[in-house]
Amino acid sequence: MPVELMLRADPENLRGTFASARPFPHLVLDRLFPDHVLDQILAAFPSPRDARWQCFDNEREQKLGNLGNLLDIHPAVTQFLQAMNAHPMLDFLEKATGIAGLVPDPEFGGGGLHQIVRGGFLKVHADFNWHPRLKLDRRLNMLIYLNKDWREEYGGHLELWGREQERAEKSILPLFNRTVIFATTDSSYHGHPRPLSCPEGMTRKSVSLYYYSDGRPEEEKSPPHDTLFLKTPGTSP
Repeated sequence: MPVELMLRADPENLRGTFASARPFPHLVLDRLFPDHVLDQILAAFPSPRDARWQCFDNEREQKLGNLGNLLDIHPAVTQFLQAMNAHPMLDFLEKATGIAGLVPDPEFGGGGLHQIVRGGFLKVHADFNWHPRLKLDRRLNMLIYLNKDWREEYGGHLELWGREQERAEKSILPLFNRTVIFATTDSSYHGHPRPLSCPEGMTRKSVSLYYYSDGRPEEEKSPPHDTLFLKTPGTSP
């Protein structure tokens, strides 16, 4: 399905919402994609036991990611990821956010498919700001959740933290076909710091796409850096 026929939102009507959102510019869109498109991704999603997953297991994060060559996983995954990097998707994102000249990452570095098992977490952080190979500034994240029958008590909420770094200002349940798009700057702190409490056998699944540009507003500039983890109240760094 061509991506322009896939998206179920008018980007021109989203820009004001994105710009005025707090604690930093973002959108939360339900059913942006037809359910059957994401059903195919979910059906092809690798098991947590798949040897291709890279396991991150430390005090800052317990998750699975970096599957390697994402375009070899399944045709449905390949087609979807390629559509997310194609011009119609970029045009949608530019119109919805007002960020011009977006460039996708053909290698999906740090992005692609992510999965978190019971007890896993990702501490609050701001993302790396520079793509060392493309020599471009990281500007936008798009997270697409694939979790059916997900309950509030399972946790796994995406938390958005403000500049004061004292508390989450927004908490987003990772429901199936819920897409979160947000600007990435040194102060766009986010994560899900509380251990996942879903039943055994369930996992928190998502697709992550990152977009870049050649330059960024002067007030957002800083030297290139890796992920910046935040020490939140009641937790270790």
